[in-house]
Amino acid sequence: MQLRSLPAILEEIAALLEIEGENPFRAKAYHNAAKVVAGLDDLDSLIKEGRLKTVRGIGETLSANITEYRETGKMAFHEELLRKFPATLLELLQVPNLGPKKIKLLFEKLDVTSLVELEYACKENRLVSLFRFGERTQDSIMKGVEFLRRHKGEFLFGDVYPLAVRLRERLGSVVPGGLVEVCGSIRRKSEVVRNVDIVVGAAGADNAAVATHLAAFPEVEDVLAGYGGRIACRLATGVEARLTVVEPQSFPFAVLYFTGSAAHVSRLCELAETKGLILNERGFFQSGRPAGPPVAGEADIYACLGLAYVPPELREDRGELAAAASGGLPCLVEQADIKGTLHVHTIMSDGTAGLRAICDAARSLDLSYVGICDHSKSAYYAGGLKADDVVRQWEAIDEFNAATEGFTFFKGIESDILADGCLDYADAMLAGFDFVVASVHSGFSMGQAEMEARIVKAMENPYTTVLGHPTGRLLLARDGYRVDMSRIIDEAVRLHVMIELNASPYRLDIDWRRLPEARKKGVMVAINPDSHSASGLAEIFYGVGIARKGWLTAKDVANTRDAQGMRDLFAEVRHAKGH
Repeated sequence: MQLRSLPAILEEIAALLEIEGENPFRAKAYHNAAKVVAGLDDLDSLIKEGRLKTVRGIGETLSANITEYRETGKMAFHEELLRKFPATLLELLQVPNLGPKKIKLLFEKLDVTSLVELEYACKENRLVSLFRFGERTQDSIMKGVEFLRRHKGEFLFGDVYPLAVRLRERLGSVVPGGLVEVCGSIRRKSEVVRNVDIVVGAAGADNAAVATHLAAFPEVEDVLAGYGGRIACRLATGVEARLTVVEPQSFPFAVLYFTGSAAHVSRLCELAETKGLILNERGFFQSGRPAGPPVAGEADIYACLGLAYVPPELREDRGELAAAASGGLPCLVEQADIKGTLHVHTIMSDGTAGLRAICDAARSLDLSYVGICDHSKSAYYAGGLKADDVVRQWEAIDEFNAATEGFTFFKGIESDILADGCLDYADAMLAGFDFVVASVHSGFSMGQAEMEARIVKAMENPYTTVLGHPTGRLLLARDGYRVDMSRIIDEAVRLHVMIELNASPYRLDIDWRRLPEARKKGVMVAINPDSHSASGLAEIFYGVGIARKGWLTAKDVANTRDAQGMRDLFAEVRHAKGH
């Protein structure tokens, strides 16, 4: 039984309750429960032991509804709410800049129940006269609709990757020889993907047999088609998976070909032609017959073309083949290089875990330190820390560090960058932190010049160590604010500030396309999960993938240092900034 994300179901209930006009506190309870459930690492145990209702934010009713969903795959209350509205109304919840309260007004006053109707109403200028709307709001909603249309059929890498891995593992257990690889944009670690490409290599492989196996997997909703050695199926999340079945000797070629990118493979094919060979997904050919030396893996294909092996993440036709021909490919950072991480939230602001749980999760990932980084006081919506909260947290960290061998918590804060570029603590307090992550959390619609001046001023603060999620983007939900990242990178160099690679699969910000420039100019990058739960630390994996796409080596990443090395780096930054 394949379940939708439970937090997503709870968020949907909260939105539907708001649209229905229910007591706002009831809607908020479901919204808060979604955040709580997302941070629980032991949900099934809590349900089994009857302790779920004792969790803060989960009462008797919520506990019963969650338990029902986990045990049956359905929630009667959710389905009851869905029956009250047209099915297409839920499409509107995906539109950036459009929340449940506005959807309620659109539904009641204009009978808008779908994206098509919303777009038409905007073009007819019908939203302008609605209470609490106006021309600016209508323009903002129209931009949200256009954004959604641009990204239709796209999925977050972090949502699709775990499914793809499970599919590979299941196929590997039933396909003779077990030659199975996830390819396409997933293998290249693209932040947004459209489908799952899998190559299967098996002697005398039978498409019908593979399709039968697929249909039995819980991740698969429907097998769509099988043709010419290819099988298509739809996963329960809506993403399409495409399988290509080849003979074992063709497996390396098919993996290379279907990993892409199309531009990278096209250049390889052109290079093969200069050597009198035809390269395709089945092998090297000459005059219609198999040719070339024996090939055991992708590295042999590159070697045959006079190239060093190009890691999948770099195959984007951005100079990697020239580098492979000249010995200029970097030794990319690996997950094992990461010794610790910064920017982790705790229960003191909007996180769900305390120091002990975070320490245990970090150690399970072979990390020796974590930088605690709760929200600052301006983030009242996220339980931002007031001055006395900060002092209490420092004391707790000191006590934990003194009692714990082989692990270190650093004292940090995610300080809001205010509209004027100031941070929201006095310098005297900022001086007490080991490091400061400065982030924009409001005023995203500022003009470019104003936003750049705001960020630069924040980086000029003598205690700013890291610029957090530098563009503020939320993948498939919100474009980043308007900034010239080349200028921000230049200012980071001048002001001795690290730039965060926010590893949350919802952000993956800084964009990987800007990382080669940052590397060339000498900016230090910190791969941080921005996690709000203990299990969220594992999202460092996604950040490492993006760092590799951006050509970063271990030397370019701050948190490849051990705890003492990180402590020294903090000191170097402060010294360089004049403190």
